[in-house]
Order: sequence, then structure tokens, then C-alpha cells
Amino acid sequence: MLCTRCRIRTAVTDEGLCTFCSGTRPPMPGGPTAPVVADAPLPGPVPGGWGAGTWPRSPVGLSRAVIALLGCVIASDLFVIGAGLHLRGLWEGLAADESLNIYSGPGLRAQELYDLAGTVQTAAFLATGVLFVIWFHRTRRNAEVFEFRVQRMGPGWAVGGWFVPVANLWFPYRVASGIWEASVLPHPDGSWRTAPKTVLNLWWGGWIVSVLASRIAVSQWNRGREPEEIADAAALVAAADALDLVAAVLAVLFVRAVTRMQVERAAHRLAPAPAVPGAHR
Repeated sequence: MLCTRCRIRTAVTDEGLCTFCSGTRPPMPGGPTAPVVADAPLPGPVPGGWGAGTWPRSPVGLSRAVIALLGCVIASDLFVIGAGLHLRGLWEGLAADESLNIYSGPGLRAQELYDLAGTVQTAAFLATGVLFVIWFHRTRRNAEVFEFRVQRMGPGWAVGGWFVPVANLWFPYRVASGIWEASVLPHPDGSWRTAPKTVLNLWWGGWIVSVLASRIAVSQWNRGREPEEIADAAALVAAADALDLVAAVLAVLFVRAVTRMQVERAAHRLAPAPAVPGAHR
């Protein structure tokens, strides 16, 4: 039976609560003074009944790989924008002078270059998307350890939320919001601290705008028949690719911010408790 409060973990008490919600969770392995190195993996699950999600895992390595791939996405966006604008210029020339032949020679090479740029862009996007979701899921599991009470959706939605039609415009943001809130470093006395979600909101807003713009641009490109229509559609596609580039830059900022916050939160969580004056007298 699932916990009646969080609806995520298995109930273990007579009241139908899990170990987290009932406050009966055992102390973490290694004790409160286990060392943490910011750039090294955080301690993982250990034998003795500790399962996945009960101990934070370092997102640093994954974040570096995601940022590197986001750099590839940015480079591919620049590539496809340049190739698209070059092709657009040829279609504009055909619109002005119908005697031109853009289906051979320079025109054919421009189309082949544009197709190649599109293939590179798609490959970079897919590879980045897979690794980003893996990083996203890990940070969500870490957020469960840091502060499960602010999580609005279960860890599975960190993956599944991206693939639900229409809901994928909102569900991942809810997951990301919970990750952000749980990863904020608390006050020195352990009290709750909030942090502006500017980076989170900019990233998600940029992503949504780029997705919608891309769908509109591709739709217009597929409908284009006349040279003028194709030239206009090519310009719109280039604008959508520029928005995708901006979204990728914002994604880099988001990944860096969340990773830094989780490393700091893990270090604070495992730091020795401050000494109480007169405790040893």
C-alpha cells in the first residue's frame, strides 16, 4: 500500500505513512560528518536496506556532459541558420527572376548543405535530450532526499512528463520547480530559505517559445509552394532556430545553477553540526 500522504513510497506504519512522512526514517549511513567533495561523486546507496533515492548522487558529471552537448546544439543551430539564410537568398532570387535555375549547381549544393545542417541539428538535439532527461531525473531524486515535502510530482514524471502530449508544456516545469525549491541552501540555523526562480522561469519560457515557434515555422515551410512563400518560410525557420539557440543558452544556465545548488546543499546537509557553547563543560 502506498503512503496516504505522499502517495509515492510504501506505507510502513499503522497510520498508512511511509518512513519519510512518519518521521521514522533511520539516520543516513556514514553519520552526519561524512565528507563531501564538490566535484566528486556523492556517497551512493550502501548495503543494509538502503535503496535508490535515500542518498544524494552527484549530478556534476552528468551536468558537464549535458552542457557540452548543449554547446553542440548551439553550434548546430548556427550551422543550420547560416545554411537556411543562404538557401533563402536563392529562393528570393528565383522569386525576382523566374529564369534562374536553383535546382542544379549552386542551388542544389545549397539544398544539400541545408539538409546536412538539419540532420546534424536533429542528432545534436536528440543526444542532448536523452542526457538532459537523465540529469533531470537524478536531480529530482536528489531533491527527494533534500526536501520531499515541496515535491509536487513523483520522480517518474521527471522522465514521463516530457512525453505526455499537451501536459509536457507544464509537467516538467512543476518537477523543475520542486527540484529548485528543494536544492536551495537553507539558512545557517536550518530554517527554510527561498530563492528567486529567475533562471528556471527564463529557461522554461525560452524552451516553450522555441518549441511553439518551431512548430509554426515547420508548418509554414511544408505549405510553401511558390518561391516567395518558400523564402518567407525559410526566414521563419531561421528565426525559430535562433530562438532554439537562445533556449539552449538558458538551459546551460539552468543546469549549472541546479547542479551548483545541489552540491552546496549536499555539503551543508552532511556538514558537522555547530558546537554548542559549554556543551563539554
